Amino acid sequence: MSNAVSFSVGGMTCAACAARIEKILNRLKGVEATVNLASEKVQLQLDASAPPLNTIIDAIRKAGFTVEQQSLTLSLTGMTCSACATRIEKILNRLPATQATVNFATEQALIHFVPGVATPENFVAAIEKAGYGSFPFQEEKPESLRAQREEAWLKERNHFLLTAAFSIPFFVQMITMFFSHIGMMPGWLQLVLATPVQFFCGGRFYRQAWNALRGGAANMDVLVVLGTSIAYFFSLAVVLLKLDLPLYFETSVSIITLISLGKLMEMRARRQTGAGLESLLQLQPQIAHIESNGGISDRPVADVSIGDIFIVRPGETVPVDGIVLEGASDVNEAMLTGESVPVLKQKTDQVFGGTMNANGMLRVKTTGVGTNTALAHIVKMVEQAQGSKASVQRLADKVSGIFVPAIIVIAAITFLIGWGITGNITWSLISTVSVLVIACPCSLGLATPTAIMVGTGLGARAGILFRNADALEQAQKLTTLIVDKTGTLTQGKPTVSDVISAAGVRQEDLLSVASALEAGSEHPLARAIVEYADSKGIKAPLAKSVNAIPGMGVIGQVDGFSAYLGSPNFLKKNGFIENDTLISNLEEEGKTVVGVGKGEQFLGFIALSDHLRPDAVSTVKALKKAGITVVMLTGDNERTARVVAQQAGIENYMAAVLPEGKADAVKKFHASGHCVGMLGDGINDAPALAAADVSFAIGTGADIARDTADIVLMRNNLAGVLDALSLSQATLAKVRQNLFFAFVYNTLGVPLAAFGLLNPIIAGAAMAMSSVSVVTNALLLNHWKPSSSYK
Repeated sequence: MSNAVSFSVGGMTCAACAARIEKILNRLKGVEATVNLASEKVQLQLDASAPPLNTIIDAIRKAGFTVEQQSLTLSLTGMTCSACATRIEKILNRLPATQATVNFATEQALIHFVPGVATPENFVAAIEKAGYGSFPFQEEKPESLRAQREEAWLKERNHFLLTAAFSIPFFVQMITMFFSHIGMMPGWLQLVLATPVQFFCGGRFYRQAWNALRGGAANMDVLVVLGTSIAYFFSLAVVLLKLDLPLYFETSVSIITLISLGKLMEMRARRQTGAGLESLLQLQPQIAHIESNGGISDRPVADVSIGDIFIVRPGETVPVDGIVLEGASDVNEAMLTGESVPVLKQKTDQVFGGTMNANGMLRVKTTGVGTNTALAHIVKMVEQAQGSKASVQRLADKVSGIFVPAIIVIAAITFLIGWGITGNITWSLISTVSVLVIACPCSLGLATPTAIMVGTGLGARAGILFRNADALEQAQKLTTLIVDKTGTLTQGKPTVSDVISAAGVRQEDLLSVASALEAGSEHPLARAIVEYADSKGIKAPLAKSVNAIPGMGVIGQVDGFSAYLGSPNFLKKNGFIENDTLISNLEEEGKTVVGVGKGEQFLGFIALSDHLRPDAVSTVKALKKAGITVVMLTGDNERTARVVAQQAGIENYMAAVLPEGKADAVKKFHASGHCVGMLGDGINDAPALAAADVSFAIGTGADIARDTADIVLMRNNLAGVLDALSLSQATLAKVRQNLFFAFVYNTLGVPLAAFGLLNPIIAGAAMAMSSVSVVTNALLLNHWKPSSSYK
């Protein structure tokens, strides 16, 4: 019996590519493949002997082609501990061509899958079969999120109050027992009070335990059910059979009550871990003032479309992204950059949804709505970071996966050995109950994600966006930081300082050709030349067949002649004479020199200067003090690079480096055992950003740099690197503290319970408080503040 599978393949450019894929796949045993170039799809017929689909997909990727992947976030219900999360993650990852990460703290599953091989319905069905619930994650409005949390809180509180009402007589009895036996309740009364607690108030533990066992796993609820049921049914037998043995109804009742209290406190604490994301969601207003039919009408932000013109009055929040058409005003962009100093916005400037207008009225044309706004992009990054899993969590996940079965085995051994040695079945049962209820996999599961959630939220509020948990973890390991020069170490706003035309050439002609060649470029040097020519009133002709040679220059056709612009070496290679003395003098001043030629005539030089960022020197000094080696990379010449490096206080620098050379430099330092960071802002930095262990992008830089980097610094300065490192260190310190506590708690608690040194009630209280303490410790991270130099 064969199985048919179809999915998309990218990277095919001709029929030969399709034939090659077919040939590769048909070599695999049990695989019959047909590749359609037009639809870019692979059709597979697989029999029982065929290899796993992951193997087939890997074969396609190794051949140099891509297999389309999609991402899906599911909200999960029914998880009670990290063992549940580990179980769901294993189940999802068993599905073909699927990579899933389950976050217990956020109760979400992030799934990457190949369309056609797996579907969202497959994931939902697999999760439900395991005894849990799931539904597609939907971004809710802040008001809706708060209402849901409040409803859940009230439900949990009422559940606890009902449990406590039945439990109070038992707690009173335990207190009076310290002084006398007069306060002991009759057995029948204890049975009447304990039964609703065990099966009604504690019913959810039975339901969740059954769902877990039905799915082939065991979780914390299984331990609670076993422990409390042993105490309850032992006491029930004593009452019904009128045995002369002690009753332990108060044990089962107290454990359920204390665990319910712990759940209530944990829910209250966990609500605060997502405060950073909620504060971002609250920033966007609900109403926009839209121009329509000659007037202004209020319209829900959800109904605003690209191209609509809206008005922002003084003191109001900008509803969506747009370009200012009229007006001027100071706008507070702290929500984007963390920078409290307002930014002047006037005609042609861009404004962003969620920022606060100060003192003027702005008329704005909409350029971004919904998920295409800067605020939505930030929220999405924070959500992804909070839902991702740091590598430090892997050990805890492995432990959680075997934790509950191991505890059940230890409990059984405790009972058998205890009974065999002491001959006291009562002592053995109580010790067994203590072992079952003191074990807590929840604290292991919450240790890392709660700290990550708080850390990424704090970063977002400070203008530091971590793409995932690994970025937050890796930053504190940094030993070498490679820094781009133009636009990163310098302000990225070079200006033309010197225009030196060749003999017999007018400056106007030199600038005209240069501006024509650079008109379509987004490089800071190119923009500076074009703006300078415009300021002189020079109208550049249209350049044709323009071809940029990375790190070298530009070639094109101007007025029917071949035209060249680039570094002095580039001009020399193309047959033009250069003035070495003049070039040397300009470069010794830290200026960048470009030459211009047209036809066979050398037109002259243009020198540009770019100043260091105000905080460059202090940031480099602080990085070096922290033991981090700073290296400057630039495509500029050696003399200019040396001057800028000296000004910044950098001893290590590399000049005349092409974009691919930057990536090679990163790999070279990495091969030497360094944890390498890359800080850049431009398109030519993207390869190096991708190659680094952890990469930083200036928020005002090129889109591709921001999309490639692991950490985006929304402020237009360098000091954000220091705060990113500081926040990383603080967050990982909390992670280590939480993991240490969780491991030590279970390592010490279980043996003490096994040797009968812990009362089951104390064990239950300790288990209930262990998760609360982990979450509370993570919340202490909120005391972290950005450095004074970055405020």
